This record gives sequence, C-alpha cells and structure tokens, in this order.
Amino acid sequence: MNTDCVFCRIVAGELPTTVVRETETTLAFRDLDPKAPVHVLVIPKEHHADVAALALADPALAGDVLATAAEVAEAEGLRPDGFRLMFNTGRYGGQEVFHAHAHVLGGAPLGPMLAR
Repeated sequence: MNTDCVFCRIVAGELPTTVVRETETTLAFRDLDPKAPVHVLVIPKEHHADVAALALADPALAGDVLATAAEVAEAEGLRPDGFRLMFNTGRYGGQEVFHAHAHVLGGAPLGPMLAR
C-alpha cells in the first residue's frame, strides 16, 4: 500500500466509497465526479502506478481488472447499448490518480473519444 495514494486508502478502508463489485484482487466503485450516467472505476487492490506498469509487472492482475470491468458493465446494464472502457496513463494521457484504474462509462451516448 502507498499511504499517499487515495485509491490505496480506499482499498484499506480508510476512505469511504460506494463499492459496486469486489473480488480478491480488484475493487470497483462509483466515481465521485461522474462523466456519464454510469461511471465506475475499477482498480487492482495492489498498487501499480498505471496500466502499463500493471501489465508489465502482473499480466494476470491486469486481466483481473479487465474481467471485473466486464462484470461491472454487465451488472450495470451497459452491454446492450455499449460502453467505454478507458485507461488514462501518465500526465499527457490525463491520469490524475497514479494508481492503475479503468473507467467504465456508459448509460448514454458518449460522443467522440477526444475533445479538441
């Protein structure tokens, strides 16, 4: 656990959140500042700075994150109309919390992927 990391503190139970799904290795919870009607974050419980670091260090755990994201999309009813699964990586990629996490977004048309 990284004590300076907000997501590590959520995993440790130090900060409240609305949990959507939890597995042995992952945690999915509602985003506090949602960008779509459904906006759930899926994180590995183990700290990795970003998805690239996670994939290199533990490909199986990266797969667990993807599987949990798919389960969240199914449980939230997003599969029939579609959803967006997004990882922001690094400063230029828009990453704000440096703990690997996927955004599961849906529930309405999301528009173009990048705004100019």
